[in-house]
Amino acid sequence: MFDLVSLIKASGYLGLFGIIFAESGLLIGFFLPGDSLLFTAGFLSSQGFLNPAVLSALTFIAAVLGDNAGYSFGKKVGPMIFKKKESLLFNKENLERAKRFYEKHGPKTIVLARFMPVIRTFAPILAGVGKMNYSTFFFYNLAGGFLWTFGIVWGGYYLGNSIPNVDKYILPIIAGIILLSIAPSIIHLLKNKKTRGQILGFVKSKFK
Repeated sequence: MFDLVSLIKASGYLGLFGIIFAESGLLIGFFLPGDSLLFTAGFLSSQGFLNPAVLSALTFIAAVLGDNAGYSFGKKVGPMIFKKKESLLFNKENLERAKRFYEKHGPKTIVLARFMPVIRTFAPILAGVGKMNYSTFFFYNLAGGFLWTFGIVWGGYYLGNSIPNVDKYILPIIAGIILLSIAPSIIHLLKNKKTRGQILGFVKSKFK
């Protein structure tokens, strides 16, 4: 989970572009570590491994294009996506959770979802399914993509430059980002009485 440094060094700009593109709008990309990947790449740019300006620009383009691909897919496939059989790479509950989030927040979901794993993968697809006006979608797509990529990349860059020996703390920092990313999902699960009971039952069974 935490060997992101090796992944980034091995994949380079092209690999990062592909990962962000896939996580932003392809069904298979929901499990990819977008937030922590961008932050770590930004941190590495502060150490001279990458150029932060090139990195933020490329990942921004990848995020926008990925969302556009997701929107086009959703618009073409439509409601049929909800009839898709579950598989290793497709969990219908993830789609339903994103749908509820989308219905609650409307177009601004495209911005908010950028900072929420899983939901950010399905949000543009659902925008296409719901036939959101493309100009509206594109505006929120640009705004969300910019805030997400530039914000996290440059956050990692400035942190890497401002804290002495920050490389000693990179693993705890990445762990914290991952926890913050999945916190909304955990809270959502715990709010559900049935799910909360199942989790408590599982925990109790392990300590018997």
